[in-house]
Amino acid sequence: MSIYRTLRSIGITLIVMSSLFAAAGCHSDSTAEGASVLTDTKLVDQNGNTVSLESLKGKPMVVDFIYTTCPGPCLMETAKFANVALRLGNDLGSKVTLVSITVDPEHDGPKQLLAYSHQQGADEKGWYFLTGGPADVDKALAGFKLSRQIQPDGSVGHMIAMMLIGPDGRIVREYNGEAVRAQDIVEDVKKTLDKG
Repeated sequence: MSIYRTLRSIGITLIVMSSLFAAAGCHSDSTAEGASVLTDTKLVDQNGNTVSLESLKGKPMVVDFIYTTCPGPCLMETAKFANVALRLGNDLGSKVTLVSITVDPEHDGPKQLLAYSHQQGADEKGWYFLTGGPADVDKALAGFKLSRQIQPDGSVGHMIAMMLIGPDGRIVREYNGEAVRAQDIVEDVKKTLDKG
């Protein structure tokens, strides 16, 4: 009889604890989901125009993080974005935005980003390549809970994150930029568009 009571007490305790953890988890998730990741920090696009990420709200946006002297991963990500742009067709610019933010603003000005976009076949309407002062880029990245990694020799660490941001500025989906397929990103974008 005492074993039965002990097991019953343990069972009740576990149920109560699970309920408390579940409630706490739901609360923190809803708070995180409610926050826009798009800051009003002023950045500059490849054409020299001032742009804040917050001003791009209203359409789904796919964001990645590159730099123009990157020897490999950034080229692969940009090629993947070019494939996304191709698959989006006329929806790019009118219904969806692509944003590539440099993580090396010390060397990537608008001129370098424009040349890079041309070299990569990425000079599409609706695709912004953004730079700015290092502090401004850092503030923009902080909105995504990211930070630049600068090595002792001054070189920049790679960021392989890609994100789908909803029209409200909240993260819909995060991707590993090396693993995700362009087709998967486009399908997620279309689902986001269908939700309105």
